[in-house]
Amino acid sequence: MQSIEDLVVQPPHTSTWLVHIDRSMWIGGVRGLMLQALHPLAMRGVRQNSTFQEDPFGRLRRTADFVGRVTFGSPAEADAIGRRVRAIHRSLRIDDPETGRLHRVDDPELLLWVHCAEVSSYLEVARRAGLGLTGRQADRYLAEQRRSATYVGLHAEDVPGSLAEMEDYLARVRPALKVTPEAAETVRFLLWPRLPAELRMLNPGKPAYFPFGALCYYTLPGWAREMYGVLPEVPPGAVTAALKAFRLSANAIPEPVHDRVFTPQTREMLTACRDRLASAGYDLSKGLKGLTDPRRWPDGATQAA
Repeated sequence: MQSIEDLVVQPPHTSTWLVHIDRSMWIGGVRGLMLQALHPLAMRGVRQNSTFQEDPFGRLRRTADFVGRVTFGSPAEADAIGRRVRAIHRSLRIDDPETGRLHRVDDPELLLWVHCAEVSSYLEVARRAGLGLTGRQADRYLAEQRRSATYVGLHAEDVPGSLAEMEDYLARVRPALKVTPEAAETVRFLLWPRLPAELRMLNPGKPAYFPFGALCYYTLPGWAREMYGVLPEVPPGAVTAALKAFRLSANAIPEPVHDRVFTPQTREMLTACRDRLASAGYDLSKGLKGLTDPRRWPDGATQAA
């Protein structure tokens, strides 16, 4: 009989499942991009090797697909996307005009920064938005995310695996961070993105996007907002209240409706995940999100967790 770890990379009893199934991830994802942009070399890598400016929503959906596969996918699916990502990164270089040097996109220091900015954003936003993770569960989340880091080519032991380790890492890297013209442009773009040609008919609704982008910005660490200085400061309590309201509203969207935002390939992966878990005895009547309730697990699963 297969164990649950053979069916899904991060099973329902993990902290990763609790964080990544939560709809606050959309805020955390954009916040992560804003934070990543403060690393000059990482920002140049994005500008020189991606279509982010032309297709920001495509970039977010591809990131969501990767995160989804290394969370809800099977080990084989996670291994496959990891191999693909590592192969792409190996072939890319970053031209640094300040030094005249070429840097590898898969430089471990760059990969570590991108990973830490991303997962720390997911965790910070989810907890502030009302996901009731204890400090121990938060440490466990970061320890579990070491496995995710290996799929992009990092060694697990080199990745922060607790809140204290993550805090130490971010403190060490801060002196290297700065607001380059590319970073400032990226944040302004994320606050008011240009829609791709096929979505230009939605331009009249863009003003409704700005509060979302602003909320992502206001969840950045105070030192990062001070560096950017793009928007005036607002009371922290107002940001927390807005985050909680967003989370409650987003989590109320039925799973089949919410999943339409993903690519067809991501939706297929999630459907396969549901089928595997249902076959193992998990109650999927409330979807994957319903599995945050241990009462929907098969007999013995709680004890095994």
